[in-house]
Amino acid sequence: MDYRTLDIEGPHREAPCPHSKTMVVAALAFIGCAALGVASASSASAYLYAPTAVRPATGVIATASVSGMGMQQHSQTANTVPYTTEPMYVVDRPVTQYEDSFQTQTPMGHWSTWFLFAAAAAATSAVAYFLRPSSPAKTELAMMSATAEKRLDEVFASDSAKKQIGNSAFLNKDLTARARNGPGVVNESKLKIGIVGAGLAGMVAAMDLLDAGHEVELFEIRPFVGGKVSSWLDKDGNHIEMGLHVFFGCYYNLYGIMQRTGSYDDLRLKDHIHTFVNNGGTTGALDFRFPIGAPVSGLQAFARTEQLGTSDKLANALRLGTSPIVRALVDFDGGMDMVRDLDDITFSEWFLRFGGSRGSIERMWDPIAYALGFIDCDQISARCMLTIFMLFAIRTEASVLRMLEGSPQTYLHDPIIKYIEDRGGKINLRSAVREIVHEVDADGMPTRVNGIKVSGEDKIREFDVVIGACDVPGIKKVLPESFRKIKMFDNIYQLDCVPIATVQLRFDGWVTEMQDVERMMNVSGDLSDGRGGGIDNLLYSADAEFSCFADLAVVSPGEYYKEGEGSLMQAVFDWRAFDRSEEQLVKDCIDQMHKLFPSSRKLNCTWSNVVKLGQSLYREKPGQDKYRPSQATPIPNFFLAGSYTYQDYIDSMEGATKSGIMAADEIIARAERLAAFSKDKAEGKVPQTA
Repeated sequence: MDYRTLDIEGPHREAPCPHSKTMVVAALAFIGCAALGVASASSASAYLYAPTAVRPATGVIATASVSGMGMQQHSQTANTVPYTTEPMYVVDRPVTQYEDSFQTQTPMGHWSTWFLFAAAAAATSAVAYFLRPSSPAKTELAMMSATAEKRLDEVFASDSAKKQIGNSAFLNKDLTARARNGPGVVNESKLKIGIVGAGLAGMVAAMDLLDAGHEVELFEIRPFVGGKVSSWLDKDGNHIEMGLHVFFGCYYNLYGIMQRTGSYDDLRLKDHIHTFVNNGGTTGALDFRFPIGAPVSGLQAFARTEQLGTSDKLANALRLGTSPIVRALVDFDGGMDMVRDLDDITFSEWFLRFGGSRGSIERMWDPIAYALGFIDCDQISARCMLTIFMLFAIRTEASVLRMLEGSPQTYLHDPIIKYIEDRGGKINLRSAVREIVHEVDADGMPTRVNGIKVSGEDKIREFDVVIGACDVPGIKKVLPESFRKIKMFDNIYQLDCVPIATVQLRFDGWVTEMQDVERMMNVSGDLSDGRGGGIDNLLYSADAEFSCFADLAVVSPGEYYKEGEGSLMQAVFDWRAFDRSEEQLVKDCIDQMHKLFPSSRKLNCTWSNVVKLGQSLYREKPGQDKYRPSQATPIPNFFLAGSYTYQDYIDSMEGATKSGIMAADEIIARAERLAAFSKDKAEGKVPQTA
């Protein structure tokens, strides 16, 4: 049996697509470029068409006297707040942080520029035509379908797990109902199951297995659950986090789990805009707020963004207009198959191959890549990036962001813990598994897992089934050496991880409040639904060493807002800064925050914390997808779970959730055979394949 899930779709061939659909592709490409031309033809149109918060800096020059730093700060941006009580004006009108209404009067600008974009539209339409899918014969389609089905059957015993894999899984909103309702099966045989690791994947697997009638016990090395999504209280009552956790609208499985535990309503919906903050306080954005949903909302967001200049927008239009995303608008399977085939090159290689510009990468795509995987476009797989953009293009809700009301421990993990314990599950903290006890055959190949040994104990804790629900470094440590004789396990050692450092800074005012000095300094009470001044959303920057950041006191005020105190900035530094001391990281973070928000130089940092994680997400570099293992393994009663395992999504909270559900589904589908497998062992019979 082949447990490696790569290429389960079968050979990648073009699916049928009527000629009329191809013309739709061309028309959409033309509309995208036309919108780009209107929005970019002149700086005046860019100003009038964009919401105030993300307009390019024009008008008066603000000069700020910075007494706290003993120097003069001269900033040529209208978003910088001078330290006076006078209102700030851009082109003779007051500036506000957000303006929801759209300005619709857009002058045509320079006809020469408009002509260039029209030419680009024609070129893109032509390329879209030549990228149109062909129509294989019906017999060939039947053969392809049969091949894919056979490969799925070879890897998965569970029909439910199969629904998590393949192109259709990306658009399957029914996965939310499956996660919300549980497995819907109670097995006749009750298995004793041990789970190594109490991260999101392990806990989700435990929920389903308990609902299916099994006895479940989890073992976690840390003093808290959550894995890479962990948070905890320090001795002074501050909530500490590893990473910055954002919930995208396409997290169908995770949202179902949260509905099941009653925590979904604790998510705070953010404006449908992705904001980039640049040195000097200027901002650009991908603003998806539009009366028409995907793909039009995405097209206009890229067309109107102030983060890129006209030439880079043109380059974006050319490259994205000839990408698999365009094909996916009318032929999702064909487009997604093209994306899968791009795992062996970087996003930069793909983007620059036909029309993309280095400026676009540096000013927009690199910050997004760092936010997704903590590496830049020169390192990240094209498949990883395009998988996300594909979802953004197809599903309006995919790019919508939510964040927790407070810490992950309180608002995500505690409800899951309660769900597990209410059903008889047990979670052992500070319980490091030092050995997986197993049997081998005459050739030294592992055949069966008998249980585990926990540090500090001599006894063997026996289980019918064991799940390794660790992250990449954790599973490498716990797997016995004999397991590496099996290729699937040995492949795991080809995966490596990226380091991150999460820096938290508390200030005595509101760092991201750039428009109103009085409001910036006011920490006396509730100023808004966000409990403070500033930007209530996730932020990106091309000018800082942290991939993404946010003011937790504003975006997640339930536990991070403190009366009488200001911003709690949380920023995630990547490999570029990881090796620095904690003191240097704090200093660098403050300095870079001040460059992004010059007005914040008047504020003081009152508290700081640094959490370093030497191995976080697995490195999504080219060629790694083939090393990701399936949840079921060649050892009949040993399974894997974790966001690095193969589940057709990137290493993320949703990926972890999918893997936990899939591992549970596989065990539930094989429960009677696994029970017989354990009975044979108890009776001393030769083990049969489960």
